[in-house]
Amino acid sequence: MHVNVVAITESCLREWSHNILGNQQKVCSQLNTCCTSEMEEQLSLQGQQEFSKIVLETSNALLSTFASRYKKFDEFFKELIENAEKSLNDMFVRTYGQLYLQNSEVFQDLFKELKKYYVIGNLNLEDMLSDFWARLLERMFQLVNPQYHFTEEYLECVSKYTEQLKPFGDVPRKLKLQVTRAFIAARTFAQGLSVARDIVNKVATVNPTTECTNALLKMTYCPQCLGLLPLKPCKNYCLNVMKGCLANQADLDTEWNNFIDAMLMVAERLEGPFNIESVMDPIDVKISEAIMNMQENSMQISQKAFQGCGKPKTWSASRSGRSVADGFNARFRPYRPEERPTTAAGTSLDRLVSFNALYLL
Repeated sequence: MHVNVVAITESCLREWSHNILGNQQKVCSQLNTCCTSEMEEQLSLQGQQEFSKIVLETSNALLSTFASRYKKFDEFFKELIENAEKSLNDMFVRTYGQLYLQNSEVFQDLFKELKKYYVIGNLNLEDMLSDFWARLLERMFQLVNPQYHFTEEYLECVSKYTEQLKPFGDVPRKLKLQVTRAFIAARTFAQGLSVARDIVNKVATVNPTTECTNALLKMTYCPQCLGLLPLKPCKNYCLNVMKGCLANQADLDTEWNNFIDAMLMVAERLEGPFNIESVMDPIDVKISEAIMNMQENSMQISQKAFQGCGKPKTWSASRSGRSVADGFNARFRPYRPEERPTTAAGTSLDRLVSFNALYLL
């Protein structure tokens, strides 16, 4: 039931002598009132509903901002990984053909783990990258030494010497640092937007206490039960009522500001050396450089491995054939920034971050 407060005021002004006396109102004045106790209850409920609606409408803009920003970033990060995987696959298929296809699961697993970390977390990125390079070394070691027969135990021994052999040059160390920093920052930022969205959604639903409901009634409708024209309450009075009604939300103010400050710090990192876009776009070229480094130094690397793990047995002459390493003679094309993959987000990370930071300020 919606009470027409204007009609109440007009009735009071027209028929003051018929004002209701002796009613048992709980909040409004019982003297010279135009409202019955039932009307007061309805006005109280109406004030409560109007207040909740205003808070919800005010919060919806912020909620919509965080929800849309999270969706945009989430799409961007996921497609960035997808495009990086596709770029590497296309490049390696063109360059190595069957050699790559026969070992493609090593690279597929790398991107699968990167996606898993971004979506779920609960994964040690450094260990995952170390496992990738160890697996790649095992495959490459066999390809550059096709005349030998390697057991699983022997290959495990070779992988243990990865740090000493440095078969891929300095690429694994640099890439580990870049990927770890970039993915932690990217996931933290995306998760922060998601958390902010959920927080705003929860605090937007207000259930006024009895004290709040009574204060709202006194401020908004009680004067009209006395025949006073509907006027907006003075600023300080309104602010005091709002502070009381939104006391729980106000308690979050300091923590919320700290949270926003932290989000802005992460956003700044995304634009600097932690930029996941600048890490993922050329990852295929970086991995190719690592492979080429091992190809060029395969003899020295093999000799060091043989010294540490022993000389492996050779295949029969009929099985050795020509060196499989011949298939690695082709160089990769140089990376050009203008060839960046296009994501559904339709923009680069620096533009997304700059746009989003405006909403956080």
